[in-house]
Amino acid sequence: MKLMTRLLAPAAAILATALPALADPIPLPELSAYMNGMKTAEAKFTQVNGDGSISTGQLYIMRPGRMRFEYDPPNEALVMAGGNAVAVFDPKSNGGPETYSLGMTPLKLILDDRIDLGRDNMVTDYREEGPSTIVRAQDPEHPEYGHIELIFTGDPVELRQWVVTDEAGSQTTVILGELETGVSLGTGMFSIRQEMARRGG
Repeated sequence: MKLMTRLLAPAAAILATALPALADPIPLPELSAYMNGMKTAEAKFTQVNGDGSISTGQLYIMRPGRMRFEYDPPNEALVMAGGNAVAVFDPKSNGGPETYSLGMTPLKLILDDRIDLGRDNMVTDYREEGPSTIVRAQDPEHPEYGHIELIFTGDPVELRQWVVTDEAGSQTTVILGELETGVSLGTGMFSIRQEMARRGG
């Protein structure tokens, strides 16, 4: 799962801005409502991998269950979540994509049909840090799959960054640019089967 870790998991980089500090963390029900209201989204992203390498690209989200990372050159990799799976397309590989069950990755927690951060044993850390609210969440039924830290700013609430820690303890950070929600996206963008066919797989 090394390639998966390198592409999807982050080092701890906390969002730094000149905004004034919040008095209290944003309430969990408000964060849950924000995430549940996000059906589609698009943003530029910067990814910091566990080895310190950095990639940039464009991120697309279609909840539930779909996500697409398109990396800027010279990185020609593509990561897709769709059909309850995650696929990593690496042009350097002679075979097809590496695929994993979406349910076995912490990304599932932000792609679920309904997100409830108040669920028992889901949130393991919740704090205000400067202008940011940080929520660490895990699958209550499978904490061994790792966890994700979601970093939000408020007024209005916006997801700014996440840090995935996989089952081996490796981290990947994804820092978002301006997140545009309510965008029009086609489901074909998230079809692993269609992407394999397009690549002749």
